[in-house]
Amino acid sequence: MGFFSKLFSKEKKETLDKGLSKTKEGFFDKIKRAVAGKSKIDDDVLDNLEEVFITSDIGVETTLRILDRIQARVARDKYVDSAELNDLLCDEITEMLAENNIENGEDFAVPADKRPYVIMVVGVNGVGKTTTIGKLAYQFKNAGNKVILGAADTFRAAAVEQLDIWGERVGVPVIKQKMGSDPASVAYDTVSSAKANNADVVIIDTAGRLHNKKGLMDELTKIKNVMQKVIPGAPNEVLLVLDGSTGQNAFEQAKQFVAATEVNELAITKLDGTAKGGVVIGISDQFKIPVKYIGLGEGMEDLQVFRKEEFVKSLFGK
Repeated sequence: MGFFSKLFSKEKKETLDKGLSKTKEGFFDKIKRAVAGKSKIDDDVLDNLEEVFITSDIGVETTLRILDRIQARVARDKYVDSAELNDLLCDEITEMLAENNIENGEDFAVPADKRPYVIMVVGVNGVGKTTTIGKLAYQFKNAGNKVILGAADTFRAAAVEQLDIWGERVGVPVIKQKMGSDPASVAYDTVSSAKANNADVVIIDTAGRLHNKKGLMDELTKIKNVMQKVIPGAPNEVLLVLDGSTGQNAFEQAKQFVAATEVNELAITKLDGTAKGGVVIGISDQFKIPVKYIGLGEGMEDLQVFRKEEFVKSLFGK
């Protein structure tokens, strides 16, 4: 913990607190109301907390898990007063996230034995997928990595143009083909170029449409297969981007993509404009897939590696 605390600078803490401010205000007010006039945590408080968590987009299953943990703690410690509730919730939610294999990631580090490191990015249109790719490229490049982007969302002219703009902004090459090209062909060209040019990181954009599960599954499987001809084991990450401001809709999108492909990382964006930041806790708990990145604002520095302790502390105003 000490090592990561050192890595987590004052500026990052300020960005996190600012980005989660709307969620924190709503969450805090609701918890205060839940314990108003109570000296200890009883069934009434637990019922009120259930409502707080569900209306904060944490989700029913995760809410029940948190309440079970609180009840077990209260039974164990015999007497826990409501003044200690914030500390108790903070501890239990952090521990629960730790149980879900959510490790604190290092800042935009790439394993030395996995270069080029390939990230395939999936998600529906409008969730901030291309913007997330641009910010990832910026952060990885800033960390001293050679980055190449692949525009494999060939169905939307705007997607290729947007990625091109990000490539220019960040100063990294974008591999693309004409509109309507085979996405797998673009992915193949991208990883081939990355290998030939000794790139450290490859980020592949994919089409953001959920026309049907089978079509999506087939397309993503084909992209994976052609990349593996060049780089065995690629992609290293299948990163699903979700819009945190959509609350429960983000759960539904996660379900559909998890069913269609082997998602192993999540990025949750647009947390700065919403009071629904609790969705991060619910999604990571329910799907047992680590949240790797969170989007906390418009700036290139506002995409952070997710750190569970810091996130939960910020949520509880610590």
